[in-house]
Amino acid sequence: MKIIIINSGSSSIKYQLINMPTQEVICSGMIDRIGLDTSNLTYVTSNTKLDESLLIANHKIGLEKIAQLLMDDRIGVIKSTQEIDAIGHRVVHGGATFSNTVVINEEVKEKIRQLFDLAPLHNPANLEGIDVAQEIFATAKQVAVFDTAFHQTIPVIAYKYAIPSKLLTEKKIRVYGFHGTSHKYVSEKAIEYLEKSSKIISIHLGNGCSMTAIQDGKSMDHTMGFSPSNGLIMGTRSGDIDHSLIFYLINTLGYTPTEVNNLLLKESGMLGLTGYSDLRDIESNAEKGNVDCQLALAMNAYRIRKYIGSYTAAMNGLDAIIFTAGIGENSSYIRKLVCTDMDYFGIEIDMEKNEIRSKEIREINTLTSRTKIMVIPTNEELEISNQVYNLLLN
Repeated sequence: MKIIIINSGSSSIKYQLINMPTQEVICSGMIDRIGLDTSNLTYVTSNTKLDESLLIANHKIGLEKIAQLLMDDRIGVIKSTQEIDAIGHRVVHGGATFSNTVVINEEVKEKIRQLFDLAPLHNPANLEGIDVAQEIFATAKQVAVFDTAFHQTIPVIAYKYAIPSKLLTEKKIRVYGFHGTSHKYVSEKAIEYLEKSSKIISIHLGNGCSMTAIQDGKSMDHTMGFSPSNGLIMGTRSGDIDHSLIFYLINTLGYTPTEVNNLLLKESGMLGLTGYSDLRDIESNAEKGNVDCQLALAMNAYRIRKYIGSYTAAMNGLDAIIFTAGIGENSSYIRKLVCTDMDYFGIEIDMEKNEIRSKEIREINTLTSRTKIMVIPTNEELEISNQVYNLLLN
């Protein structure tokens, strides 16, 4: 079964063509910095590696470009769209409706559309990916895998907000949790590596950032909440703020609700602090002495450290922390800022190991560290492929 996985992030598209059940990756790649002045495209097969810098204005253009490459006469890997059996789509918010992987129909699409307001940077891009894929790969089964599904095990003590209970029972307002596909994948890899079910904190750092407390393989708490805007400082999202700020902006400073929403989701975070949303640009300028960039990186790490402390308390212990996703896997600078002076929690980073680049699971802690510090490359595409295959097989 040939399955194309489409993973649309807020500013990126990762994709893989996987042959199941062998898990052979026929083709893979990504487009990042979507909507910025210059986007980066990669396309990799067994005998081709293409890297391009070009303008990709939105996700629709990006998906059309990927489809062209897959069927290119010279470097393509399929002759016809009919060779594709299924398309697996990562969908960020499933709300209270979706707790499992589902075959996409018009009703599912409408439910995803109804959740736009809860994940405005993601669900619209996810649905656009579905629509474009249905046009291009008309004979393939379209399947949705929801980021919220892994977090269904969060206990009520953690997912219920301290607001009138009827808003939970009648309106389903609660913590849902996100990046679940990634947190599930890396935590299972960690448990396999450690050879025991442990108390783990998974730290997913990309343009969107989140942390999950995982005990015995189950999600117990998560930094994001009702929508993927809470918690850590992100590329353009503020993360945690005092909710009174929203009313102050509207009632005193004259902002409209739409302007506030745009401010907190698209103009804040690292972009609001530095003028840059891409961490590579921020680190580069910090190294050149940019004080705003230096402070933003320190604030970013400080927020992560606070959640490590709170989740360690919530689980009454900590066996390992995991760094994953684009920033978590590649930024030794952020990992160093997070793990320095954390010996009270048994976290001791080995600075030399931290600088080593690898695509394998690795430890970057000292030999005397009580807590494992692990870098585990996430593979949301493989996790989605497994779920799609198992759904269609049954």
